[in-house]
Amino acid sequence: MAFQQAQIPVQKTEEFEQLRSAIERIFASAAVERFYGQLESRKVAAREFERIVVSGLFEVADSTLARSGRTAKELYESLTVSDQALMREFYLEKIEQVDAKVRQKFRKVYQYY
Repeated sequence: MAFQQAQIPVQKTEEFEQLRSAIERIFASAAVERFYGQLESRKVAAREFERIVVSGLFEVADSTLARSGRTAKELYESLTVSDQALMREFYLEKIEQVDAKVRQKFRKVYQYY
């Protein structure tokens, strides 16, 4: 029997979608390289989601979020615990889908240590 993830409904859909959309825009464009450059310069690993949220790096990489009047930190903190878990999972899936050439170029942000 294969593992199947339970479907957990999002409770704060507006805030969740605003943050999810920002992450989508970052990873769907050349902004991902700018984002990874910022991570590298600040010595933040790609998997340190909460640290990235608090540091304002999503706003640096996504001008739409920066102009929205709400920070990624505000959006994330307004989510329920289960919504936060879903957001972290979504983000971690996105970093694993990044093109291998980009991952190699920014291998320091993917390293564990």
